[in-house]
Amino acid sequence: MKTLTTTEELAQFCEQARQHDYVTVDTEFLRERTYYSKLCLVQLAMPGDTDDNAVLVDPLASGMSLEPMMDLFRDQSVVKVFHAARQDLEIFFIEHRVFPEPLFDTQVAAMVCGFGEQVGYETLVRKIAKQSLDKTSRFTDWSRRPLTEAQLKYAVADVTHLRVIYEYLAAELHKTGRDKWVHEELRILTDPATYIVQPEEAWKRVKTRTTSGKFLAVVRELARFREDYAQSRNVPRSRVYKDDALVELASTKPATMQDLGRSRLLLRDARKGEIADGILAAVKAGIDCAPDNYPKPDLSREKLQVNPALADLLRVLLKSKTESAGVASKLIAPAADLDAIAAGLRDVPALNGWRREVFGNDALRLCDGEIALAAKGSSVRIVKL
Repeated sequence: MKTLTTTEELAQFCEQARQHDYVTVDTEFLRERTYYSKLCLVQLAMPGDTDDNAVLVDPLASGMSLEPMMDLFRDQSVVKVFHAARQDLEIFFIEHRVFPEPLFDTQVAAMVCGFGEQVGYETLVRKIAKQSLDKTSRFTDWSRRPLTEAQLKYAVADVTHLRVIYEYLAAELHKTGRDKWVHEELRILTDPATYIVQPEEAWKRVKTRTTSGKFLAVVRELARFREDYAQSRNVPRSRVYKDDALVELASTKPATMQDLGRSRLLLRDARKGEIADGILAAVKAGIDCAPDNYPKPDLSREKLQVNPALADLLRVLLKSKTESAGVASKLIAPAADLDAIAAGLRDVPALNGWRREVFGNDALRLCDGEIALAAKGSSVRIVKL
């Protein structure tokens, strides 16, 4: 296992990788103590059946620049293969404003090929590569140097087995004509909006039990301050204050430091200094907010008149169609989307793109009374009316 510690070594490897159709990629990072992930290791492998074409890249090495790898990521002639790519792509986008393209995510491809919901890498290694993984190094501190032999073996296995998995899944997709399904799914992963959290929108991630505009105005300001503070200092949101403390503050509306001292859920560091000042200013800004500027939660789905019988039929239809197509049902439509369809909504992902082909067209026909479902033994069939 070769570890690259200089920009020149990385550039040489990336030049060799450009001679191939694809390269497999994985990362190891830390995020427990920071807002943004700290990249600690990158694993790369060219096609082959040994470890000779695989390398580990040390981004923490003195003088190391990842720009040669970014150039490889920009090269449209080489497919970049990941498993469960979202967190990896977030790192590359936040740090370098680069998305690896063309992109292939074996987790998404596996769901399209019938391997189940959110299938793990270890499962694919076992089922496709017919190998086993030693996962004892999964939860280790990847920022410490030197890395142990066990860590190095664990890391390189994440890209060497990935070659076999990619070649198998790519062939299956080509054989079934489902390549475009995966391409549709991957668009969201290469959309910058997926990775940028706007502080003024952060309140939408906080779960509350009330829709009061005045209450939500305070929630919005508290969430905005927390997001600004966490981003600017690169600390986790929870180190500022957790969601339950935020909701408590929005309810009690502290006006003084003494009020903050009576909070049950606020961390000690948040009761003084910049965080405490920010909390009090945010609460005041929320209280002073004009009613016209209150946050407006999306209540459209809560007001839906769902036909429960139709929703149940849609669930049966979905199970039947996905089993027949060999696709993970949650990739087509979660339960909330089925309820939305049963309530008459049509702007639902399950009714668009490749999902419409697999499920959406028959779902609409079922809603319109054009078809019925009949059960025979363990199977369900569609009956035209």
